[in-house]
Amino acid sequence: MKKLILMLTIAGFAISLLLSSPTAAQLIPPAKKAAHVAITQGPEVELANANEVIIRWTSNNPGGSDEHFGVVRYGKTRGDLSQTAKSHIRLNQQHSYTVFRVRVQGLEPHTTYYYKVDSTEANGTSDGVSSPTKKFTTE
Repeated sequence: MKKLILMLTIAGFAISLLLSSPTAAQLIPPAKKAAHVAITQGPEVELANANEVIIRWTSNNPGGSDEHFGVVRYGKTRGDLSQTAKSHIRLNQQHSYTVFRVRVQGLEPHTTYYYKVDSTEANGTSDGVSSPTKKFTTE
């Protein structure tokens, strides 16, 4: 009898796990979009070699969709920043700031590049933050 009760208890527990939806219970609605997004640190070159760099910057948390992209627009002249590199990031609604890191690949050695950074929601909508134009030189 005890064995039957134990088996029924285990079966009931297993069925409750299968019928519950823990993923839906963990979904958090998007955070309120920030009134003003500003870069608070950087942008700066975190790592550089002959063919790639990593650009890093920090902004206040832009809010809105959790799915965001750090965006670097770059080129060989200050007036032509027509190339783009992006990096996906998930915002942490519990943090007041967000650190973006974007890897820019396929660069030429010993070449100076100019760049600006921005961040966007997953749908491509800009957070309205843009850095001044800066530059780096590959090794």
